[in-house]
Amino acid sequence: MDAVRIRAEVGRRKVPLDLTSDVVALTRALVDIPSESGQEGRIADAVEAALRALPHLTVERIGNSVLARTHLGRSQRAVLAGHLDTVPAAGNLPSRLHDDRVHGLGACDMKGGVAVALRLAATVTVPTRDLTYVFYECEEVEGDRNGLHRIAAERPDLLEDADLAVLMEPSDAGVEAGCQGVLTADIVVRGARAHTARSWMGVNAAHLAAPVLQRLHDHTPERVVIDGLEYREGLSAVAVRAGVAGNVVPDECVITVNSRFAPSRSPQEAEECVRRLFPEYEVRVTEVVPGALPGLDRLAGLVSALGAAPRPKLGWTDVARFAALGTPALNFGPGDPALAHTAGEYVPVEHLRTCEERLRTWLLQAP
Repeated sequence: MDAVRIRAEVGRRKVPLDLTSDVVALTRALVDIPSESGQEGRIADAVEAALRALPHLTVERIGNSVLARTHLGRSQRAVLAGHLDTVPAAGNLPSRLHDDRVHGLGACDMKGGVAVALRLAATVTVPTRDLTYVFYECEEVEGDRNGLHRIAAERPDLLEDADLAVLMEPSDAGVEAGCQGVLTADIVVRGARAHTARSWMGVNAAHLAAPVLQRLHDHTPERVVIDGLEYREGLSAVAVRAGVAGNVVPDECVITVNSRFAPSRSPQEAEECVRRLFPEYEVRVTEVVPGALPGLDRLAGLVSALGAAPRPKLGWTDVARFAALGTPALNFGPGDPALAHTAGEYVPVEHLRTCEERLRTWLLQAP
């Protein structure tokens, strides 16, 4: 049997998960279950089976998202959440352990964090606060496919009773608070079509786009301080499209821009900023997602227990979904976020153990 067929056979097998095994071994076991976005069935099956074997938890499944909850009548409920999916493989499977690092697809983003949460779900049987564990699908793709989005729409009762949430996003085993909002828009430059043999009879929209790109180059994004944390905004061209054929002068050039805005701005304010920068052009906003304020006043006890000075989250994460539900949340997980989605991603063993230890200590402390 050739190597391709062997990998295919392994991919089809049901893989049991031992949630009492060492967090490093559990991380490797999770990495070795392929789970690209939209193909999380096998890993969801394994997580569901492992959690259903634990008598102190009630388990529900929505699509390929799995939720497990305690019902101890505690005065506070917390959510620990992590996504099961990864970006497409880049020759980085199976996992390997080298230099005290677990290498492999999703090791950093975020199967290391999922392993920590699963270990806690299995071994912290009598926490001092009730817990909801959420292991969800399709975080790496369009927002309307996101497992948390689906749960909030179909079963909001499973999330709305939470007092706070921890998202196991890679954060170098430190606390990253809040997150930036995201806006994507098309700046449309108009021209006039003509045959390239008689180009002077047309107006080349691609040539007219130069001022738009220069304006983006010259733009100085703001730095916004919230709760002592500095969020650096950004506005970047991410695509330029023009032309319908090699012998036609383009009559339209579209520059797609991506804006990362501070969580203190509303989506409407973010849109107005882009429109003010390009008042003479057509601006078509294609997506805008609000960020999340750090909310450190409501998370002070958790931050103190985690023992790390908070940093701003320079990016968007699902803490924004919890913020929309009125639940303060922060990012805390193993791995360097700069390694996410790279072919060489890895998670340090030290991060795995640190995150597990600090969260375990918090879960056993009085609220």
